[in-house]
Order: sequence, then C-alpha cells, then structure tokens
Amino acid sequence: DTACKNRPLDLVFIVDSSRSVRPEEFEKVKIFLSEMIDTLDVGERTTRVAVMNYASTVKVEFPLRTYFDKASLKEAVSRIEPLSAGTMTGLAIQTAMDEVFTEEMGTRPAAFNIPKVVIVVTDGRPQDQIQDVAASARTAGIEIYAVGVDRADMQSLRIMASEPLDEHVFYVETYGVIKKLTSKFRETFCAVNVCALGTHGCQQVCVSDGASYLCDCYEGYTLNPDKRTCSAVDTCAPGRHECEQICVSNNASYVCDCYEGYTLNPDRKTCSAMDMCAPGKHDCAQVCVSNDGSYSCGCYEGYTLNPDKKTCSAADVCAPGRHDCEQLCVRDALSYTCDCHQGYTLNPDRKTCSRAITSSLVTTEESCKCEAIVALQDSVTSRLEALSSK
Repeated sequence: DTACKNRPLDLVFIVDSSRSVRPEEFEKVKIFLSEMIDTLDVGERTTRVAVMNYASTVKVEFPLRTYFDKASLKEAVSRIEPLSAGTMTGLAIQTAMDEVFTEEMGTRPAAFNIPKVVIVVTDGRPQDQIQDVAASARTAGIEIYAVGVDRADMQSLRIMASEPLDEHVFYVETYGVIKKLTSKFRETFCAVNVCALGTHGCQQVCVSDGASYLCDCYEGYTLNPDKRTCSAVDTCAPGRHECEQICVSNNASYVCDCYEGYTLNPDRKTCSAMDMCAPGKHDCAQVCVSNDGSYSCGCYEGYTLNPDKKTCSAADVCAPGRHDCEQLCVRDALSYTCDCHQGYTLNPDRKTCSRAITSSLVTTEESCKCEAIVALQDSVTSRLEALSSK
C-alpha cells in the first residue's frame, strides 16, 4: 500500500560484534540491516539512520546526519568490520545518548516530534550494567527494541527494552533467520501516510507522524503561526548572519559586503580597510592622507588647499602672519627673505632690524660745502644787523 510508509524516525542500530559473533554471522547481521533500510522511508526529512558497532569498545560507524539515501546507507553498512572481544551493551547505549542523539549529530529538535528509536542486536549477556543506563535512555524519550540471537540472555533483553515488552523484545534462534524480523519491524514502524494521501494543508513540506502529520518548510523559510504556511527567513536579521559590516539578503540566503573604503576578505565575511591613497584610487593634486578606509587631500609646503579640497595653490608666504620678518618680507619663489627700511640694517638673525650708525668721518668735498654754507650764513647775518641799525 503506497499510503503505508514507515513514520519518520531518528533510528539507531546498535549491533554486537563481540568474539562470540562469528564473521559469517556478522555478515548476516549486515544483510539484516540492509534489508531493514530497504523497508524504511529514508530521507533527510523522513527517517534518518545511524549505525553503532560495539564489543569491549564502542564505534559510531556513522551518525544520523551522514546519509539520506538508501544506496549510501547500504554501502556504508557493507564496509563495517567486527570489533571482537567483550559485550559492553550498557556502554553502547550510553554512547548513543551522549554522541548520537544530539542535534549536532543529526537528531531532529524536540519540536519536530520525531521518535528516537534504538534497535539493539546481541547474542550474549552484557558484561556491564544496563539497567540504569537503559532506564535513563527511556526517560530521555528513546524507544528501545532488543533483538536476541541464539545465546542471548532474555532477562537482559527485557531489562533494556521499552514497554510493552511483547512489542519490543524479539528473539531468533540463529543469525541465519534474523532477516525474518524485517517484516515484523516494517509492520511496527508502518503508519498511514497522510502526506501521501494529499489531504494535508502544508504549503511546502508535509512530514507524516503516524496517523497524523506535521508541516515543515524548506531551508531558508520558517513555519508561520498557523503551522501550515511558510515565510522567508530574514537571513540578515541580527544573530542570523556572520557578516562583519553589511549583510545583503539573497533569496533564502545572504552575502556579505563592506562599507565604502573597505574590501571583503577571502573568508567572505570580514572586511579590511583599503589603501585609499594607492595610485589611481584618489584624486588629490599633491598629497593624499589615508584615514581609516577613507582619505583627505593635502598640499606641499608653500601651497594651500583650494575650496574643492583636492587641488592646491601657491601660498603668499609674505602675507600677514605667514612670516617672521620684523620690517620687510621679500618673496623668493616659494620662500622669502627679510629686509629693513632705509636707515636700518638687518641683524645677524636675518629677521630683525637695527638703526644704522652714521659715520663721523667727513670727506673733503663735504667739508668744503660746509664752509661755504657757514660763510653765506655769516654774510646774511651781517647785512641783517646793518639794516636793523638804520
């Protein structure tokens, strides 16, 4: 019946490969696992399968998150090798709880209501305590089926299995007939697949849950409060992305970007400041000053930045406040020199000025001029006195 498929499970097989299990018998166990896989509705959103192998030690052959198709599962099962020695069944169940039934290893969240199921296959008596660890597993919501073969201890099987025992404890005389249990488990896990009947109202994904069903959404979507329809997840919402600077939503995913002046690193998440003053990246006429992902322009000494903040003009070095000359500033290309007014001389500091000292030495020519002037003055004085007496 196409409407009868196994309900979705997180299913873990725990198989005994101790010394008592001969190599040819272990091969029959692997055939049983492969035939069981054939009866399951295997898939990422339906039944997930893990296999554990144990003896004195425990080995997780593959967890629930590894394979989601029957061919890959059966190929992985075919490569399993027995461990030999010991029968640490309690340790195997504890390892299943600690290392397999975790979300990191592929177990669906509790909100999905996917049953967690263990099938233990053993032919011996456990060499460690199983009562407490099996009870802890059942309390944690793990349903345990115990399959005994040949010399298996029935009391131990009943201690570890879930209730009701007559539905969870199975026994076969030899490994040669273990595959007879395949049909029994198929009936046990079978449920009317409401999703296959087309009567559900799920917008995207229908997950069968026994005689009922649950709706789910594709990756990048989240289930709406009506539990039927889906909405695209805002992948750029705080806490949902790993972008250092800018998150750009891209359908149901996202890409990272950077602010202006920064470039995306090879990890496609973080950003580094660009060298904005590298040749060809700026438009400064003279000097480019890098400034944390941006830049500003400057000018050489003797020039000032124009209002466009890019080009430069020669500065008036003799403008007030731009020089330190006491009296006169004389421009000289892009620099200047100091000078003094008439009657002053430039001091050794080449900046300040002092009054010039007049020489006491008089030339012969200047002496003659002085005598003539004196004689003229005496003549004028005499005439004025004569006129005054008359």
